[in-house]
Amino acid sequence: MAKKRRRALEQTGEVRDEGNSSKKPKWTNKQRVLIFCSRGITHRPRHLMNDLRVLLPHSKADTKLDRKDQLFIVNEVCEMKNCNKCIFLEMRKKQDAYMWISDTPHGPSAKFLVENIHTMDELKLTGNCLKGSRPILSFDTVFDQIPHYSLLKELFTQVFSTPCYHPKSKPFVDHVFNFSIADNRIWFRNYQIVEEDLSLVEIGPRFVLNIIRIFEGSFGGICLYENPLYRSPNEHRRLLKQGAGMKFRNRVDARMAFTARQSGMELPEDEVEQVFQQDV
Repeated sequence: MAKKRRRALEQTGEVRDEGNSSKKPKWTNKQRVLIFCSRGITHRPRHLMNDLRVLLPHSKADTKLDRKDQLFIVNEVCEMKNCNKCIFLEMRKKQDAYMWISDTPHGPSAKFLVENIHTMDELKLTGNCLKGSRPILSFDTVFDQIPHYSLLKELFTQVFSTPCYHPKSKPFVDHVFNFSIADNRIWFRNYQIVEEDLSLVEIGPRFVLNIIRIFEGSFGGICLYENPLYRSPNEHRRLLKQGAGMKFRNRVDARMAFTARQSGMELPEDEVEQVFQQDV
């Protein structure tokens, strides 16, 4: 049993060669990502979480976090799970999904609003990749030009890149994680590399990350960056309702004006119009 165990450890690279004690093990990148969510999450973000667990063989799972608990408890959960990275999903009002990507326990961390979520099963795309294979990470050139995007690039690289010689990974590279920036948002796509002609076929999932804030610590601390163009979902829905109300009011005013013209009646004088009149 001891020989079998030693042979298995040698294959994973956790045992050094006795003849050369200075030789490092193959599996040197010990990145482990904890992917879990809070209670009250809906089906779409939950399926996205399961897709991320399938795509990242170096990830671990945990039970749902109670919504009454503070976010700093996530650092303790990561420590118990022996994880140094975390992807945490939470839900507000059962319609707004937020994603935390953090380097635990010292930071930095970033909070995003997740938009346009499409899972693997929902898209029914033709692409396919081997489970546990290592991805190629492709970033937009903007990530190297703006400071806060450069910080996010390093964070994404450490979270989404599968460590070399990881026990659960396969020695193949057959898909690409693409991070592109458009409309001040980060668009995530997953493509398969076709072996015959090296073309790309989308696999899924796909989602859009609207950055809110970047913190110095893990799930809190000093705010390093705040998106000035971010608009909360509540404000966005309020503006939509306000626009719909103004549209209905304009339609009612136009109907009243048309009825007055048809009946030959004069419209009542508007007191507000006198403010814009200037005496010559």
